[in-house]
Amino acid sequence: MVVWSIVERREVCVRTNAAESDCPVWVPEPAELSDVELLLDGAFPALDGFLGAEDAESVRTAGRLADGSPWPVPITLRVPDEIAAHPRVELRDQEGAPLAVVENIAPWRDERYAHLAGPVRAVTAERSRLLRMLRPPADVVRAGLPPGPVLGVVPDEPLDRARLAQIRHAAGELGATVLLLPRLTGPRPETLVRATFAAQAELPEGTAVVPVPLTSHGDGKQDDLLAAHVAAAYGATHLLGDRSMEHVPVTVVEPPEVARGAGDRWLPAALVPAGERRPGLSDDELQQLLDSGTPLPEWFATAPIAEEWARLRPPLHERGFTVLFTGLSGAGKSTLASALRDELARLDRRQVTLLDGDVVRRSLCAGLGFSPEDRSRNVRRIGWVAAEITRHGGAAICAPIAPYAADRDDVRRRVREVGEFALVHVATPLDECERRDRKGLYARAREGSLPEFTGVSAPYEEPEDADLVLDTSRMSVSEAVAEVVALLGARGWVRSWTSG
Repeated sequence: MVVWSIVERREVCVRTNAAESDCPVWVPEPAELSDVELLLDGAFPALDGFLGAEDAESVRTAGRLADGSPWPVPITLRVPDEIAAHPRVELRDQEGAPLAVVENIAPWRDERYAHLAGPVRAVTAERSRLLRMLRPPADVVRAGLPPGPVLGVVPDEPLDRARLAQIRHAAGELGATVLLLPRLTGPRPETLVRATFAAQAELPEGTAVVPVPLTSHGDGKQDDLLAAHVAAAYGATHLLGDRSMEHVPVTVVEPPEVARGAGDRWLPAALVPAGERRPGLSDDELQQLLDSGTPLPEWFATAPIAEEWARLRPPLHERGFTVLFTGLSGAGKSTLASALRDELARLDRRQVTLLDGDVVRRSLCAGLGFSPEDRSRNVRRIGWVAAEITRHGGAAICAPIAPYAADRDDVRRRVREVGEFALVHVATPLDECERRDRKGLYARAREGSLPEFTGVSAPYEEPEDADLVLDTSRMSVSEAVAEVVALLGARGWVRSWTSG
């Protein structure tokens, strides 16, 4: 059997020992896997599978399926043409576990990709991952709710005391059961789930928590509309949200105004005289406290929820980060990267990993050539590893040539989802790079015996968005490294042993 997966927006095929030979296996992107799980759980009640071309276009242009039913987001699955040619495709998660089958496929194409359209059914009743086991199918959740109104809340961050007061007040006004549906999105979804379970003690008895893998499909309005449909599928009759939303299967309730009063209690604003109201925390103030590692005030969040806030956004000096050096061969990237690693080992407590371009090509990226496609694969693989190092609080120092802006942007996006990122352009002039060339690579490229050589026979797209530009023909290694460390220090990512 052939297993296919989109990696770095390119198709990659790997062989397995599976017995079937007539049904290809496809590993969707993470956002598409979330859609698969919601389809299997009955959380997209208007759909039985992935949309065809007519329905997808109707949703994009009119916010409705072709039959007129309101639906906010096209739920589609892109695949290579080779996969779309089959009438039945097995879907697996990123660990290779069978998840579902798409059957009776009617493939279609947009400008760039083939798509599968057809019903989706589960291939196993097991719910192997912990967060999935915490989410029963939608019909089971609905059956377990008591009669009467159900107030749905879809948090994407831990619930502070003000938000908890809003939920309590709205639920009390409606006489409703509370249904919390935390989004399983972002770099640490388990942290939001823990924070939401911690909030149960602060909410009315019978409050239910059902984590849902709602990912972003477009702008914020579309995502909110989809969340309303999902909340209704799990049994919500009302939703705490923006009342301007239209064509949703729930009654939308604006969050009631609350105020912090005497004793630091959050109450309906009408119960707190204007002269007794105390200020809360703005978003900027909250981020400043988290970035500095300052404990959140008790009036803002309960202790268990404050702990999860700190896990969700660690202080800057403990947060993982990546420094990506980019520049021509011979510019001095590897030398600077090695020197920076040594300096960080002296200054900082984080584990530091060096991903040098040449070393990576002999290991992680062995077998790749120097075509534009392979160059992109090389950089994006480095970016994936760097993001994982960053996610776990380490420091990744990367030194590939990284000639294409799109690949550098991809690395930046991946890393910033989980931590901090800095791009350093080692802008040593080409003639100096050639003068330093001990291997004779530039000479061979000039002679035509070394094709696809960056700066001679292959392009280098100079970054216009670098956080720091260094010319090693005009400064020593120690001076250049000092500038990088100064940048990291100015951003609060690195503190010396004495100041930490």
